[in-house]
Amino acid sequence: MSFGRRSLIDPGPLSKQRSDTLRLCLQSIRFGRIPSLFASQHSNSEDYPLYAKYNPAKFQPLTFHDAVPAFKDGIDDPRKYLERCLETIEAREPVVRAWVEMNIPAARSAADASAKRYQAGRELSTIDGMPVGIKDMLMTKDMPTRMGSPLFEGNHTKQDSACVQALRAAGAIVLGKTVTTELGMSHPGPTTNPFDPLRTPGGSSSGSAAAIGARMVPAAIGTQVVGSVIRPGSFCANCAIKPTLGALNRGERLGFSQSHLGIHAGDLEDMWQVSIEIAKRSGGDPGAPGLYGGPALHAAARAARLVVMEAEGAPLLDQATKGAFESFLSDLRRAGVHIIGRADHPLVEAFERAISESLAISRDICAYEMRWSLENLVEQFGGGLSASLGSRLDIARKMTLDDYRLVLSKRDAARAAHLAISHIADAIISPSSVGPAPRLDNNGVDSGIVHTTGLPNYNAVTSLLGAPTITMPLLAVEELPVGVQVIGQQHTDDSLAGIARWIMQTIHLA
Repeated sequence: MSFGRRSLIDPGPLSKQRSDTLRLCLQSIRFGRIPSLFASQHSNSEDYPLYAKYNPAKFQPLTFHDAVPAFKDGIDDPRKYLERCLETIEAREPVVRAWVEMNIPAARSAADASAKRYQAGRELSTIDGMPVGIKDMLMTKDMPTRMGSPLFEGNHTKQDSACVQALRAAGAIVLGKTVTTELGMSHPGPTTNPFDPLRTPGGSSSGSAAAIGARMVPAAIGTQVVGSVIRPGSFCANCAIKPTLGALNRGERLGFSQSHLGIHAGDLEDMWQVSIEIAKRSGGDPGAPGLYGGPALHAAARAARLVVMEAEGAPLLDQATKGAFESFLSDLRRAGVHIIGRADHPLVEAFERAISESLAISRDICAYEMRWSLENLVEQFGGGLSASLGSRLDIARKMTLDDYRLVLSKRDAARAAHLAISHIADAIISPSSVGPAPRLDNNGVDSGIVHTTGLPNYNAVTSLLGAPTITMPLLAVEELPVGVQVIGQQHTDDSLAGIARWIMQTIHLA
């Protein structure tokens, strides 16, 4: 391995990063240096001529929970597991560019310590020895926190965020920092989609989602204010959870009233175990009861009834994605699930009306809440913000306190409408995105904001509601991943995971 503790991203202008990324993508395709996505877990670096076509029935994600028995038996150990991850990273990182910085010596030392604990039968948790990526919006004491902005180059806090403290206490291996969009908003970093290097991985948790899709690590931490966990999870074939608002301690990330800590993983078991191990040690946000649930993933539980949500995404579905999702719903019906649409119940219709402005409401809430931070940056640096972030500041400057109160009241009304349908169905279901990942050079706009990492039309509503949401990599459209999400009432994360587990075990898609 050639990696040490080093930065893996060019700190220059973001536009230059994106240009360099496209060049690297084309070179890698030309010379056929992309490893197979379908290699076995213990052989992660086999050469493959091109990015593999995504097939949810055949894709093998990297997982951790099923490696633990071999650790306990002495057949394998966390250090060997880490080295396999590093081999995959070395092979794929030049094009995928999921990482900002990695601390390889510290990771190896942590893996060796974990191996000794397994030998002694004294492992700290179910995720002891698991290599994990940390979104570069969250502090790590041994690596800088750049937050996707050149204004924060060299920002070394020398502190761990609450979730990072929890991960270390559980014996997990904090491998490195994953790429985020600028300040966790819309302006992209250099990361590419692990299934097509000319497409976006989504954002803002770009690197975390891509690292999972590329089989670099079994789990990574993300954050979501609008759609930053679920949408990239959809584009990169992740199992990912945006839990109930406040269920996982956000640490220093408390500046937004609808920000969530989220978990990206290769499967539901690892997703849940990372979530619950964090919750055990750092709890939820101040004043919140934290994540409810047991130490293991909830048993598979068939949903008797599911509400199909249109939100602001249905009008934008392309025909291929619409067809794939309708076929999926047909499979659910054949499995005995009653599907309820907006025309089937007046309260569902009222819910759809209440969430019909989720994008604009989220835009304005976020703009108002981040104004003071952006004003400080402008005063301190005299600029350095992208046009996208500048447009958010312009919106905030035009808002009054009454404007903010108005959008908060609309959010409250949406949450009330969601609660009102709780007796109608076990959960809500919809696509996790309006289609597969768009090309890197797309010109996407939502609610007046440039959004080239994909449109969050199915995601803003879940952040607005503060509702637990799990995306599952169930669909293939244009031979690329598209997720399906289930959405529950607040604090039903545990049972929602059981529904997701039943769906993934029952609905077999080619």
